[in-house]
Amino acid sequence: MAVNEQQNRQRTPDALSDRVRATWTTGDFGRIAIGYEQGAAEFIARLGLRPEERVLDVACGTGNLALPAARAGARVTGIDIAPALVAQLAERAAAEGLAVDGREGDAEALPFADGTFDSVVTMFGAMFAAHPQRAADEMLRVTRSGGRIAMANWTPDGFIGRMLRVTVGYVPPPAGMPSVLLWGDPDVVRERLGGGAAEVRFERRPMVLAFPFGPEETVRLFRTWYGPTVRAFAALDEERQGGLFADLVRLWHEHNTAGQDATRVESEFLEVVARRA
Repeated sequence: MAVNEQQNRQRTPDALSDRVRATWTTGDFGRIAIGYEQGAAEFIARLGLRPEERVLDVACGTGNLALPAARAGARVTGIDIAPALVAQLAERAAAEGLAVDGREGDAEALPFADGTFDSVVTMFGAMFAAHPQRAADEMLRVTRSGGRIAMANWTPDGFIGRMLRVTVGYVPPPAGMPSVLLWGDPDVVRERLGGGAAEVRFERRPMVLAFPFGPEETVRLFRTWYGPTVRAFAALDEERQGGLFADLVRLWHEHNTAGQDATRVESEFLEVVARRA
């Protein structure tokens, strides 16, 4: 599909996609992403990127993947639906003297020609697209034959999976939007990548979420800055907000291994590395 056709589709109104955009332009995801910067760098290190390798970071946020990829010498493009996060990526890259091409855009309509990239990466990003098959098809389309697609997706039974399930227990997703946690199921990933992937490897790994304050303050951080949590609280009356807050604090306390004055929680994710057919 030609680039201009992709851009035209990107401008087509869609209620579910608009909801996703509103979610991720709410709050400030950079304040959350800092909690797992180390794990993101390790994800990139495992890929063994080559100097000058063309890399696209889909739903790049503030650069947890894009920056370590650029440090490794790759030619990195980052794209995200939230312009404020792209601006933060640009500031962080400039501060390190790194050349990262950050752009506002949608994972479901990537503004790049077929086969542009050697590797397409995404960490807890493309899995939140409103139309998952569109996102899968787009990642495949812009990856060259023989290139890689590498994803990090929260699993249903991991800590963040449980946190998201607690949240949707209070605020169900809109009709027609499949659970984002399906991206943590290898069978679903295989189906979505289909014949576009010649080989797909999976590994379940722990991601450490670390914050320099206790679980209750961590929940306040998410309530204030993490788009999905901010939107969930905004949809509830005061009594239900209290119930959701208490349930989330209880969950973080149960999994915290750092004591009362800090937070350290491990959350399982599914690492996917697919070879483009």
